Amino acid sequence: MKVKCFDENTEKELEQKINAFLSGTSSDIIDIQFQVAIAVQGEDQIYCFSAMVVYSEKE
Repeated sequence: MKVKCFDENTEKELEQKINAFLSGTSSDIIDIQFQVAIAVQGEDQIYCFSAMVVYSEKE
C-alpha cells in the first residue's frame, strides 16, 4: 500500500493534479482523503486544498 499527497492553492489545481495522477496509473485506488485549511493574514484569506490518495500497485 502506498500514498500520494497533493497540496495546491486552488481546488481546480488540486483536481488537475489528482486527475493527472489517476490517469497515469493503473493502480487500485483504495481511498482519497480531502481537506481544506484556511488562514487569515491581515485582510487576506489563504486557502490550502490538499488530498491524500491511498493506492495499491498492481503486481
